[in-house]
Amino acid sequence: MQNLPFEVKMELDGWELFWAFLKVGENQSGLAGLRARVTGGVRERFPEPPAIAAHPPVAAMRKLFKGAGCDPTRYRPASEALLRRLVKGAELPAIHPLVDVNNCLSAELAVPCCVMKEGSLGTSLVFRPGAAGESYESLRGPFNAEAKPLLVDEIGPIDTPITGSERVKVQKGTEKAWLVAYLPRVVVSAADAWAALEAIAGTEVVDEVIHRELLDVLPLTHIRGRSISDTFVIVDESQNLERNVLLTALTRVGENTKVVLTH
Repeated sequence: MQNLPFEVKMELDGWELFWAFLKVGENQSGLAGLRARVTGGVRERFPEPPAIAAHPPVAAMRKLFKGAGCDPTRYRPASEALLRRLVKGAELPAIHPLVDVNNCLSAELAVPCCVMKEGSLGTSLVFRPGAAGESYESLRGPFNAEAKPLLVDEIGPIDTPITGSERVKVQKGTEKAWLVAYLPRVVVSAADAWAALEAIAGTEVVDEVIHRELLDVLPLTHIRGRSISDTFVIVDESQNLERNVLLTALTRVGENTKVVLTH
């Protein structure tokens, strides 16, 4: 969020824009697992669509939309629309690595997010209510931006937290992009957004470890008779183990092995 190559002026109260510069990594093998985990997490949090509206970030976003003059039941925030699709059984599609990360972050935080290809933005951005007659070519066709929360630059409209723009969209060969998350300031902070983004990026590392077979998950009943050497061992939920079971695990430790007990 620091040292942005453009200025951003805020003319709508209660909002904060979180910015992050993204680039496509060399290994994309973890994206399918990431999308599945995020989708599963959404369905655990919201068993039915009506539960979504009561979620604090969703409720706060609706209030901000109303403050900008926009009816959030007619023009749903992109994040709320995404959550509803997932809860109803849709999956997060594989579109582009940068778009996939964007969609996962939006679902995790329950706030609208957008990725814009590098070089598509001007140097002076303003976040304000759309003026009379303002419109742009959105990802779903011509979109009337009047009385909508609207991000603009010297050229014109860039994005709304409702639908993205053809002008700045990530394309097949895009390697770098700016991500913006539209935050309800009181409910979701920039620190929250950064932590969620780091957690999402970190899942790719976990998938790479599993892909290289560097991680082995075993029940304690399967380690009898084994000597575990040159390994880092995590015994999860150790507070629930009986003494003899814990001793079984610890006596399997061989040379150059470290054990961590978690609870």
